[in-house]
Amino acid sequence: MDVPVWVWGLTVALIVAMLVVDLVLHVRSPHEPGLRESAVWSAAYVGIALLFGVVVLVVAGPTFGGEYFAGYVTEKSLSVDNLFVFVLIMSSFAVPKELQPTVLLYGIVFALLLRTGFILVGAAVIELFSWVFYLFGAFLLWTAVNQAREAARGERDEFEENAALRLARRVLPTTEGYEGDRLTVRQNGRRAVTPLVIALLAIGSADVLFAVDSIPAVFGLTQETYLVFTVNAFSLLGLRQLFFLLGGLLDRLVYLGYGLAVILGLIGVKLVIEALHTNELPFVNGGEPVTAVPLIPTWLSLLVIMVTLLVTTAASLRRSRRDAARGTR
Repeated sequence: MDVPVWVWGLTVALIVAMLVVDLVLHVRSPHEPGLRESAVWSAAYVGIALLFGVVVLVVAGPTFGGEYFAGYVTEKSLSVDNLFVFVLIMSSFAVPKELQPTVLLYGIVFALLLRTGFILVGAAVIELFSWVFYLFGAFLLWTAVNQAREAARGERDEFEENAALRLARRVLPTTEGYEGDRLTVRQNGRRAVTPLVIALLAIGSADVLFAVDSIPAVFGLTQETYLVFTVNAFSLLGLRQLFFLLGGLLDRLVYLGYGLAVILGLIGVKLVIEALHTNELPFVNGGEPVTAVPLIPTWLSLLVIMVTLLVTTAASLRRSRRDAARGTR
């Protein structure tokens, strides 16, 4: 897939424009988005992402179009799982409702910049070392197992601060409470940060962990750097609105973790098979490709991903209704 420089420039300009619109229209006047507002903007962002996929399908063909849609659905489903952590962070730091959009938007900008770096590094590594697919595949299989175990335990009750956050608390003088949407204030003759900065650092550090999972996953569906970038960008855009739209619905998606484990496991297996087909490791089949196992086509990956999400969502909502009915008796 040969993407001209001007197409890259136009795509980046579109993404930046969407971020600016979000910043100007929604964060300049801090407020908690209502259900209708969140639904309209979420639908708009998803619509733009789907329209972009149709353009890829028409211009680049069904193969690349299928890879885009498979990657987008996967990344969007992973981003929904990430919202659980965002909820915990907002609760742990007692972020006021009207400031939560600010925290989320800045976190999304940071995540987009971070993932762009990861994508460029990942593409360069794949170009030089085809055997890295073995590592990506093994990592995703390990992540899938951990995801299933976490889903079985159902442990999402608290947010544990990492070393970076604990260091920031020790080094940075912090005010007791929030000062509107200000990041720093002068207190007792010296500059101090507000808890809003710590919350932003929490979101940013969580984004690092999310990128470690999501980037190998999308590379397992397409090796086209342009598609990997756009898939990640469009899955992140609108995440702020989705946070407020889903709200309490997140707690009802009790089987989502199992669904994501299946998806990550599938992509992990797909990566290992592709690594076998391009094998260059001397201790695997004497350095020769292993083609006995057929490749998993993109259309099959997309079908499995869609069916898995539909089944886990339907089962989750059915379980929630059944539990609610029992609670009323």
